[in-house]
Amino acid sequence: MQKRWQIHEPLIEEQLAQKNAIIEKIKCPDMIAEMLIRKGLTELDEINSFFHPDLQNVHDPFIFKDMKVAVERIIRAIKDQELITIYGDYDVDGTTSTSLLYLGLRKIGAIVDFYIPHRMIDGYGLSLSGVDQIIDKGSKLIISVDCGINAIEEVQQINEQGIDIIVTDHHNPKEVLPDAYAIINPKMEDSNYPFKDLAGVGVAYKLLVAVYTSMDMDTTSLIDKYVDLVALGTIADIVPLVGENRIFASIGLERLIKKQNIGLNALINIAGLSHKELNSGDIVFGIAPRINAAGRMGSALRAVELMISEDEEQSVELAQIIERENSIRQQIDQRTFQEACDIIEKKYKNMDDTSLIVVSSDGWHPGVIGIVASKLVEKFYKPSIMISFKDGVGSGSGRSIAGFDLFEALQSVEGYLETFGGHKYAAGLSILVEYVDLLENRLAKYVKEHITQEQLIPPLKIETKLELYEINENLLEWLNKFAPFGPGNMRPTFYTEQVMIVGFPYNVGKNHLKLKVMKDGCDLDLIGFNLGDLLPFLKKGSLIDIAYSLEFNTWQGRTSIQGKLKDIKFTN
Repeated sequence: MQKRWQIHEPLIEEQLAQKNAIIEKIKCPDMIAEMLIRKGLTELDEINSFFHPDLQNVHDPFIFKDMKVAVERIIRAIKDQELITIYGDYDVDGTTSTSLLYLGLRKIGAIVDFYIPHRMIDGYGLSLSGVDQIIDKGSKLIISVDCGINAIEEVQQINEQGIDIIVTDHHNPKEVLPDAYAIINPKMEDSNYPFKDLAGVGVAYKLLVAVYTSMDMDTTSLIDKYVDLVALGTIADIVPLVGENRIFASIGLERLIKKQNIGLNALINIAGLSHKELNSGDIVFGIAPRINAAGRMGSALRAVELMISEDEEQSVELAQIIERENSIRQQIDQRTFQEACDIIEKKYKNMDDTSLIVVSSDGWHPGVIGIVASKLVEKFYKPSIMISFKDGVGSGSGRSIAGFDLFEALQSVEGYLETFGGHKYAAGLSILVEYVDLLENRLAKYVKEHITQEQLIPPLKIETKLELYEINENLLEWLNKFAPFGPGNMRPTFYTEQVMIVGFPYNVGKNHLKLKVMKDGCDLDLIGFNLGDLLPFLKKGSLIDIAYSLEFNTWQGRTSIQGKLKDIKFTN
């Protein structure tokens, strides 16, 4: 698919002076200084803080409006030995949030248990059936994590039973808020918290820090112990890896590498990642899908049990179960994706004139439609919604494209939906079967009015022009200082013009392209994931422009520099 290359503008005169000053201070390559300036980092202390993230540089949790009230209620529950129930969600963010608070509160003497909804039985977020079970257990305080901000009816039911609920969440709130004992959410309109992009686990971590601080506990030795869970949930939830999220991700990855969580260590081993230094990509593509599989295919309780486990044998057993569930999930993914593509081919005759994809079926597993919706966006680059029906009620999952707010779009058709919630780029919904066509018609009209043709061409942000002779180990080591990479801090992409294809390109694995290019006597090996369809157009000796990122690649004990191909422009 054609991509829209967005190359950064050259630095202006004032910035060039700043660039020279940075090079003088830290002795870095020109390009590194340019990248720092584009991130707004020009002073030495700012640059050092960016390159060396520190938990001391996060915001005070008591900036949250309801934090003091929430903490006082939790401390009272601990002192009075009331049962506290943590109500989580079934994805990685929800299960890490649950595990974090469970371990952290139990450590300071709380009587605490947890409830994770079952995707098939309870649906998303706080559910009436889940609340009933918690009431039966005799819980006096519920703390929701990664959910609850739009659970008006459920919170009302909890209040009627004389139980207090503290809602911690990071999803977009609607106009009416639940009548909770306290609400901690950085996205609330009246929130003064300076960083709005925390994941659910980041919000839960803030609550735990506040509790420990109020009880005069040593937050460094106790809370830092759980920052690996914060990193895992933050990276997996695809929130921007900037500000506090970058700090959590960086410090937490260091702790994950030390493999001190017995359960996560078992999962890292079974994923074949135990012999490498973990990075954000290993979380997104290796660890997170396995944890998510527990909630998609069976019960996410297993994921929490794994993360709180203190028994190696139990951890290995749980990791093996989760691995099997992930294998089944992958098979169902592939089948569902193919079925969805077949429906799209028949339903949308002119994809160029299509701005929105909505597909539905009675047979799809509700646990995989979010993943498949993401794959549809990757293939067709249109906002995409998949709906799975059971007994006339559809569970839907939507994914969006860069620059288009899907949550806002769903708000415009709220009258056709039973429920909905989520973020700008990912949302869940439920709908009665008779409203699906009306929903698609109204939503398609909204999308057409609020999206440009340019937006329907995937953007490729490119840092700067790079010549092959500039690529060396020193450059790579400087680039790696910008890690962990993710939204808001992507691994930089460069472009090189007029490189010659040497040897014969070929495909490997599942449609991945391998080729070697040369210019000015320097060569570079490239791999292009899911770019195998370009193979017939690539001839030995041809000149092309390439866009790519750079990374170290270790194979059979040998480390070399490899380019990860993003796009090609043909020049002859």
